[in-house]
Amino acid sequence: MTTGTELPGLELERFTPWLRAAIPGAGPDLSGRVLAGGKSNLTYEVTDGATAWIVRRPPLGHVLATAHDMTREYRVMAALRQTSVPVPAMYALCEDPEVLGVPFYVMERVEGRPYRRATELAPLGPGRTGAISAALVDTLADLHAVDPAAVGLADFGRPAGFLARQVHRWKKQLDASYTRDLPLAQELYARLAAAVPPESAVGIVHGDYRLDNVLTDERDRLVAVIDWEMATLGDPLTDLALMLVYARLAGQLVGGAVVADASEAPGFLTEAEIIARYTARSDRDMSNFGFYLGLAAFKLVAILEGVHYRYLRGQTVGEGFDSIGAAVHPLLETGLTALEDHR
Repeated sequence: MTTGTELPGLELERFTPWLRAAIPGAGPDLSGRVLAGGKSNLTYEVTDGATAWIVRRPPLGHVLATAHDMTREYRVMAALRQTSVPVPAMYALCEDPEVLGVPFYVMERVEGRPYRRATELAPLGPGRTGAISAALVDTLADLHAVDPAAVGLADFGRPAGFLARQVHRWKKQLDASYTRDLPLAQELYARLAAAVPPESAVGIVHGDYRLDNVLTDERDRLVAVIDWEMATLGDPLTDLALMLVYARLAGQLVGGAVVADASEAPGFLTEAEIIARYTARSDRDMSNFGFYLGLAAFKLVAILEGVHYRYLRGQTVGEGFDSIGAAVHPLLETGLTALEDHR
């Protein structure tokens, strides 16, 4: 493990006295490491040799005031701790800029694995993989069954008009990453904007729910849902649709290093099986689910086109980004087809 001031963004000399005051019993000699995972916020494992904790903070450099909101992440997980949704215990939140310069929080270190690749699941066999994917669906349905007001989250977002705002938000994001004409994107946007359905009951939306954003233990139990940085209140069916469209994208980019492809592992529930399992556990109206799939595809198109934009300008690091631009076209077709197939 790296120690002292060698951890980028977490100066242990300043962090240690704060932690010892916030968590009685924490030792004076801390070491830590940066953990992989998470879309943008930085995650560290810190230990005093006897106990380990997880620390989350915003990324290095300038960020928007409303982005990477540590207080929101901390608040939603603390609220869900009293429900059947598995989340780490929250220990302390720091909003004092004198400590690290940014807000951050400390939470429980949960023993578990975030499966990302099909090759990681394959050794488990189809039976265990199927059970893990079933638990993923069940936990999502349980999350969506939580009454936000009952856990103190009634003011956690602006659910009224959520779907319409999502359509226009991702159109704006796509326009900001313009490098080429995408007539199918314009068609998908127009059809989504003209067909926003009545929203299902307000619920807690994770915003990026998939297998590599949960931790699974050695007995194949889902022990923690993590990475809540996009959580809000809105229409929870957007979570289900996005998870399914991620799986479709993985099927289109088999072997790609950028997109998680755990859903391609033998035994992982199919899209039809996932929808059936979720529907059996939830009372939400699925009659307009094609819209949600189309919206999820449009959202991923906007995200991937942004990656493609940065790749063309030499602003990406690592391999696999050269194929992202090509994935946009089948995603657009997926979105348009979904509007008809699930009508």
